[in-house]
Amino acid sequence: MVFSKKSFLYSIVALIAFLPSVLLANSPEQGEAVAKENQDPKAEIKEQIEEVKNHHVLDAHSFNFFGDKETGKEYGFPLPIILWDNGLHVFSSSKFDEGKVAEDGGNFYVLHHEKIYKTDATGTLTEHEGHPTNAKPLDFSITKGVLSMLVIALLMFLLFRSLGKSYSKNGGVAAGAGRFFEPIVLFVRDEIAIPNIGEKHYKKYMSHLLTVFFFIWFLNVVGMLPFGINVTGNIAVTFGLAIVTFIITTFTAKKDYWLHMLWMPGVPVPMKIILAPIELIGAIIKPFSLMIRLYANMFAGHLVIMSLIGMMFVFKSWIGSPLTFGLSFIISLIEILVTLLQAYIFTMLTALYFGAAVEEHHHEEGEHH
Repeated sequence: MVFSKKSFLYSIVALIAFLPSVLLANSPEQGEAVAKENQDPKAEIKEQIEEVKNHHVLDAHSFNFFGDKETGKEYGFPLPIILWDNGLHVFSSSKFDEGKVAEDGGNFYVLHHEKIYKTDATGTLTEHEGHPTNAKPLDFSITKGVLSMLVIALLMFLLFRSLGKSYSKNGGVAAGAGRFFEPIVLFVRDEIAIPNIGEKHYKKYMSHLLTVFFFIWFLNVVGMLPFGINVTGNIAVTFGLAIVTFIITTFTAKKDYWLHMLWMPGVPVPMKIILAPIELIGAIIKPFSLMIRLYANMFAGHLVIMSLIGMMFVFKSWIGSPLTFGLSFIISLIEILVTLLQAYIFTMLTALYFGAAVEEHHHEEGEHH
């Protein structure tokens, strides 16, 4: 049988028109099961998906790998809770298991949405407009994100310490894992530090640039694991990185940096008065743009992947589930590239700020008169 071009196009259009009904439709057996149930199964599935998404992207006071919905049991390990509440209180997060009230030194605490509140022996929380009004102690706990950062910091220390030792032992030649990381170190030096800071000043910033690059990259890679370790998607972490960049830029900047910012040479005095506060605000805002860029990209990436995976359980069809699985797999591959790209962008912009702080200006005000 021979199909004409027009009939083929009609077939494609019909298939596209029919596809949404296939994606959203359940099998006959599933339809009967739904009819028998009093509650909306899709609403329950969406609620479960939302819980899994929150578990993956938010920080936690315990490290849980997965849980059993039937028994309510979670598999993982507790982390230390460190509180300051009229004294130091240290205990295990296992005391909060299954919504229990934790008691330490005569004080009672409850964990609500990963925030610790003071309470009584019954665990009562007073709420106003859906938010608890109980007092909160100062929380210095080792959370899942903090543990991940400590592990990555230790890994980096051991890795680059061995790389440094291999140089001294082998006459400047890297050995072992250092052979993989040496070209990346040279890339940061030759393609990021020197072009943006200059050969005269780049060396004093290299340790920070390398630390930031590998720290963000390794944390981003760890965030791709299915254990819910979304460290760089936490705005507190990116805020800390931005603050360090701002402090280094401020305290290593040359006199010319502040002169061109607060009292630009060759510019009329009225314009200097107008531009000075604008430039000062810009200098403060620049590092915080690093914070928002890294946080938003990583947080959004995790949400998109988790949402696509959750759609497989919503569609429950022989076309919808494979399509969403394939799309989530493709997005995951792209996200692996983004883990390196975001580390590169953060390091590149940091080097630009350092370069502006130590740039040597040649004043030629006579030309403006």
